[in-house]
Amino acid sequence: MPPETPSAPPPVRRRRGQWVLGALLAVLSAGLGCAYAIHQTVRATGRERIYFDPDLVPPRDVAIVLGTSPTTQGRSNLFFESRMNACADLWNRGKVRHFIVSGDNGRKTYDEPTAMRDALISRAVPASAITLDYAGFRTLDTMARAVAVFGQRKVTVITDDFHLPRSLFLAEAHGLDAIGFGGRPVLVKYSKKTRTREVASRIAAWIDVNVLHTKPRFFGPPVVVPVAAVSDK
Repeated sequence: MPPETPSAPPPVRRRRGQWVLGALLAVLSAGLGCAYAIHQTVRATGRERIYFDPDLVPPRDVAIVLGTSPTTQGRSNLFFESRMNACADLWNRGKVRHFIVSGDNGRKTYDEPTAMRDALISRAVPASAITLDYAGFRTLDTMARAVAVFGQRKVTVITDDFHLPRSLFLAEAHGLDAIGFGGRPVLVKYSKKTRTREVASRIAAWIDVNVLHTKPRFFGPPVVVPVAAVSDK
């Protein structure tokens, strides 16, 4: 029987391809791990400063209300209604004396702040207790402007339950002493896509703060919010 012929080594091209694939998998794994860690970091921000029972919310003079459209696909937006009802809850319990409603008014046909003001007035909040921020294009813009334009240092942030961690993360990054209040959560069957997108939004917020040092689209001149100085209690 003739001696066995030793097997030939794998082609150089195959070995190189395996190395590239291995390197790509390692990079992908590291990236996913980093993204998950960032998501968890933002998610944990201010956990002890988030409230869902209005009776337990510490009183603060000013609340920042984060904007969203009053309608979606021709129907009432459940997220909008939840935020407006949350505002009314705090107002009726004397937990807030003034609202800054901050949203997108980037074009004439789209005006979140005015829609929020009108919704609050319909819930018996006086117009004199509402200040409009027309340049709250993103949560980051709202928090930066709350300090630089509206002169705030200590606020309550009102938005949806899943949005509160990112909101408080961005508030803290811009020097705000903020607590958060979330109204009745929108059922998951109506909010699954929005909750899923929030994961990416948290990662983007961390990158904006820690890597890109993103600034708001507009600052503008100072605006006086007509309430007494925020208490340090």
